[in-house]
Amino acid sequence: MITFAEIINILITIFAVGFIFSGLVRRPDSLSRYFGGGFNWGDIKFSIMVTAPAIILHEFGHKLVALSLGYTAVYHAAWWWLAIGVFLRLANVGFIFLAPAFVSISGPLIPINLAVIAFAGPLVNLILFLSCHFLIKHDKFTKYTHVIHLTKQINLWLFIINMLPIPGFDGFKTYAALFSMI
Repeated sequence: MITFAEIINILITIFAVGFIFSGLVRRPDSLSRYFGGGFNWGDIKFSIMVTAPAIILHEFGHKLVALSLGYTAVYHAAWWWLAIGVFLRLANVGFIFLAPAFVSISGPLIPINLAVIAFAGPLVNLILFLSCHFLIKHDKFTKYTHVIHLTKQINLWLFIINMLPIPGFDGFKTYAALFSMI
């Protein structure tokens, strides 16, 4: 079940992420790469198409698994991270690292469920990466190779970064929950 508030949070995340990454992920024919990096709606739409599914589907991986295990799970835009990302984009910083959204889960979490829920988001990114890899390898949708390649790279990075054993990351939650069962 998705609430109206979650829909608003998702839309805000999508547009903010599109704007934030529009300076880094651009259409191959974008003139903004030659004439400055200001506001370009075409680059924002392209950035949304390439980056937002990786982020939104990652969070929905957490949400759907948590719901299927009987927990309450709510999608949230990470307001401070999005604000920092927008600021960094406006400042034309070449590298942006942020956690644009999260899913809050409530209920008594047992370690195996926590591990499965935490791993669900990165697993979605791994599946998207492998799907894009398959499409490129087998010359599927060649008209969209640029989009598929960028989507593949973004999902690979999201999988790798999220699986690092750093507190707050999905990898840390997954490994900690698994180790607590030993």
